[in-house]
Amino acid sequence: MKPEFDSTLYFITDSTNFTEKEFLHSIESALQGGVTLLQLREKNSTTKDYISLARKVHEISSFYGIPLIIDDRVDVALASNAEGVHLGLEDISTSDARRICPDDMIIGATAKTVPWALDAQAQGADYVGVGAIFPTTTKVKTVITPISTLKDICQSVSIPVNAIGGLNSGNAHVLKGCGISGLCVVSAIMRSDDPKSEAKRLLNIARELKKSE
Repeated sequence: MKPEFDSTLYFITDSTNFTEKEFLHSIESALQGGVTLLQLREKNSTTKDYISLARKVHEISSFYGIPLIIDDRVDVALASNAEGVHLGLEDISTSDARRICPDDMIIGATAKTVPWALDAQAQGADYVGVGAIFPTTTKVKTVITPISTLKDICQSVSIPVNAIGGLNSGNAHVLKGCGISGLCVVSAIMRSDDPKSEAKRLLNIARELKKSE
């Protein structure tokens, strides 16, 4: 069964410099503001800690009816009963994940070129994340993806394409006419003094970008 999800405003977390209480509060505030898809990304946690945090985050996301995606780790996604997993280029392949995960699990993949995006789709990915559109402040490796490439990917695949990388309410307008299904944001919400209001603002921007297609 094909999973249903809305990636209009895809919020990716970053717990750096937050206490757990502050972190969970920011996530809940963002969900209240209109986040449509949530990804928990913990690059430096132990497996045990990752699962523990994922279960706490999933309790919150489930209350708001928003699917939780786990970054990188199929095992953590399965152990926490999350709705999905996002796989990078160095993670388990999408086809292997599709084989061992429930049929209704959302599986996303990173794609930086048209061939990669087509390959991800062929392997069973439900969506692709494309970027980085702008330099980012998160502690992950980033390679800038031209907007022309983003457009080409949107035109080449039939699955949703989300733009990621340094996006915020001040620069997202550059994506007008690209054909994206939504925005992926990290710092724009995590570093906001008012995650709820910022999520509302970004959701409206993402909706307008989708209308411009």
